[in-house]
Amino acid sequence: MAALQTSAPPASGGSRARPRIGRTRTFGQRLRQDWPLLVLTLPALIQLAVFFYWPSAWNIIAFMDYSPYRPFWDNPFVGFAWFERLFSDPYFLPALGNTLKFALAQLLFVFPLSICLALLMHSIVSTKIRSTFQSIVYLPYFFSWVLVVTVFIQMLGSDGLVSNWMLGFGGDRLSFTTDGNTFVFLAWMQWTWKDAGWGMIIFLAALASINPSLYEAAAVDGASRWKRLWHITLPGIRPVIVLLLILQLGGILTVGFEQYQLQREAVGYQATEVLDTFVYYRSIIGSQGESFGTAAGLFKGVIGLILILIANNVAHRLGEQGIYQKS
Repeated sequence: MAALQTSAPPASGGSRARPRIGRTRTFGQRLRQDWPLLVLTLPALIQLAVFFYWPSAWNIIAFMDYSPYRPFWDNPFVGFAWFERLFSDPYFLPALGNTLKFALAQLLFVFPLSICLALLMHSIVSTKIRSTFQSIVYLPYFFSWVLVVTVFIQMLGSDGLVSNWMLGFGGDRLSFTTDGNTFVFLAWMQWTWKDAGWGMIIFLAALASINPSLYEAAAVDGASRWKRLWHITLPGIRPVIVLLLILQLGGILTVGFEQYQLQREAVGYQATEVLDTFVYYRSIIGSQGESFGTAAGLFKGVIGLILILIANNVAHRLGEQGIYQKS
């Protein structure tokens, strides 16, 4: 009887015995258990080390009078001299302005268009129509910029399909692909045709993770299609929107090289000069040297890092996770 009283459960309001937590594994135990996963990640780690971390360490030459024809330790430190030369270069500010102009155009027009395409695709009931539409929109992402620019020249160039069609009706030839004043709009059409499908695929994956029972319950409660979109669909993909927006802000000064280099001669460098082409012509082809180009690249990286930190902090204040959580 005493033994039964001893093993009886405590009265209501008393403390319950907590389950014993298992002992924390040591580093050696975790290594012996998880070594196959570590082996699988080894190629990715080697790739990061060779193509990212090791080249990133060479950013130090932005503070040196570097020359590849002498030993590394014989290159003198010059502080911020290359950054002063970069900011005083007469071609730097126009290139920076064009870069920001193109980046903002991508951010304000191409990014929302990918969301709209994903929502349109998600609303299509027929699987056959959906797969056909997805293939048509997504296929240009795999085209090179050489092919993309060629297609637009063949369509909208002075000797292109639209120009010949207009001549047949007594009109004039188009100068769309050679006019620097309209190059932003031309570049926007090229981005949209090439990259909007890639963003659509990402948002479609986010839409697929939304529980369908939420839509069914909302429809039973009398919610219209627009209310289901506003209260279920958009909140469901909001974390992905915030994440991609932060990443795009981080690379806002990297708008590409091939697209602008291929059209530089036809449109003019004043309209197509961005930071990537600026570094190529002033550092690699020009006489400024490797330290000058590295200083420009480091400037882009620092600005991108600052924008990521600011955007991620704003995301935390709005209740989103962002790209990393606060400690």
